[in-house]
Amino acid sequence: MAETLTPQDIKAARKELDLTQEAFGELLHAKLRTVQSWEKGDRNMQEATALLLQQKLDAHRSAQSVVNETQSTYDIEVSHLDGLRSSIMEVPLVNQYAYAGYMNGYGDREYMETLPRIPFILDKEYKGEYLCFQAKGDSMECDSEESIPDGSILLCRNVKQEHWRNKLHINSWDFVIVHREKGIVAKRIVKHDVERGILTLHSLNSYYQDYDVHLKDVQQIFNIVEVQQKRKRR
Repeated sequence: MAETLTPQDIKAARKELDLTQEAFGELLHAKLRTVQSWEKGDRNMQEATALLLQQKLDAHRSAQSVVNETQSTYDIEVSHLDGLRSSIMEVPLVNQYAYAGYMNGYGDREYMETLPRIPFILDKEYKGEYLCFQAKGDSMECDSEESIPDGSILLCRNVKQEHWRNKLHINSWDFVIVHREKGIVAKRIVKHDVERGILTLHSLNSYYQDYDVHLKDVQQIFNIVEVQQKRKRR
């Protein structure tokens, strides 16, 4: 994006993000009157704000790309169902670029409603609260069918805090952990010390070492119930 944006550029960016002028201003930490001045050409957008806008556009486009790719996979799978019964679940997606925003906004209903939604075709009905995360990094990649490559879409079910007091079903699921300091990570839990409230997290990639986290520093825990791997180009 150019350092100096035209009013048309700014308005087009706002429309692409599907935001009102007021919401656009909140996104860029600007007042409504400032947004109106940008779009009228009465004031130029500062370079730092233009950079922030570019970052927001990149994140939006990346999320939309994931949604489009998942929708394409969904369309192909639907065409091959041949009348078989299946469950279709539309789930909010937290893509790699949205990790930081989710850490701050996961308790905000308005923020959650802004997340794109993607369809999952399930062979059985799952009950509970669901969210999709896009896998980030190679810590869960390995040379087996259990591998979770970078960019994979993870369908996750929230494990309510009331269940953390009991031993988690660590032999049945891998997990997404939302941690106050380490952020959002996909891991295997190899040990749950119930008395001390400590989880030992394991990566499938042998390059990474196991480490412990205390449940007091964990904001959310999710079971990974389905993995949709990112398709590779030929």
